[in-house]
Amino acid sequence: MNGFLSGLDPCVETLLTPSNEEAIKMAKVFRPSSREASILSKIESSKERARRMSIAAIKDHIDTLSNAISSKLVETSLVETNNKNSLEKQLFKCLDTLAYAEDFDVDYAVAPIRNLVQQPHIVSLYVTAYVIEKLINHKDVIDIYGADEEIYACINEQVQKHLPS
Repeated sequence: MNGFLSGLDPCVETLLTPSNEEAIKMAKVFRPSSREASILSKIESSKERARRMSIAAIKDHIDTLSNAISSKLVETSLVETNNKNSLEKQLFKCLDTLAYAEDFDVDYAVAPIRNLVQQPHIVSLYVTAYVIEKLINHKDVIDIYGADEEIYACINEQVQKHLPS
């Protein structure tokens, strides 16, 4: 056998017949067509647009959203606190920070739980990460109960109610 495969291990050379050698030489590298690339690009840009719009909508609904999330967390006994108003203020600060945060900061904050659900809402994911990682250390929070998925579901329910889709 001559060509580009000479010098291989004898066992490999016996597996490669001249017809297989030609097939290997003629193998094509898969490259997505421009149509596929265009569709993938549109999907990615629509996801980014939805993310930006959700974060921008926080500014208009920050009071009602922070109140609804804090009330629901306390009602469902996911967060035990001494002072519900303090919890609401902390969530208000969290949402305000999100409204003006850079993309890198948001991605960094949600990185530990980004695979929590299949298609997460960025606002719900950010607030969930805040509750799990930061709020647990607040002086007025006694304890946080439930799995991360339960906390996310509770927060996401309120986000879906109060933020436009």
